[in-house]
Amino acid sequence: MTPSDAPAAPCRNVEWKGRLRDIDRARDIAAALCGATPELLHQIDTYFVCRHGRLKLREIDGQGSQLIAYSRADQTEPRASDYSIVPVADANALRQALATALGERVVVDKAREVYLHANVRIHLDRVRSLGTFIEFEAVLDAAEDLSVGEAQVRDLVAHFGLVASDCVPGSYSDLLLTGGA
Repeated sequence: MTPSDAPAAPCRNVEWKGRLRDIDRARDIAAALCGATPELLHQIDTYFVCRHGRLKLREIDGQGSQLIAYSRADQTEPRASDYSIVPVADANALRQALATALGERVVVDKAREVYLHANVRIHLDRVRSLGTFIEFEAVLDAAEDLSVGEAQVRDLVAHFGLVASDCVPGSYSDLLLTGGA
């Protein structure tokens, strides 16, 4: 196997997700912090049954689709996530094939506002059947220590005035499967 044939190394980030009581206030803070208009996205994530981590097909209106495999601990502190993203040419065919082979777990439908603060993506999400949320994703390169991303995320949690009880330790898919609890 040559180096070009080797699979790409997974990407890494540090994440924190929480319930959002006032999306307008969060939007004002994000705009002041980032100084730019957010990217507006409508995403449909179809999660599939898998033995390790999570596997989802993400369809983004007007931008195509991706298969995303990721592994992340469910915890209330900023948490590391290792993930791989594969562009998908035919989302419908792939969704049907994966549903047949693995089983479909749940579908998450969300409107997302994306702000960028240095290497941290700030997501303001409206998730159908769940409500509003904020998510921070500090994207790290292979040489960066996880503690750098953890510190960045903790600073943003404090900057937005979020508290431990706001934190959502799992994914939106978990919330939908447990009735939003």
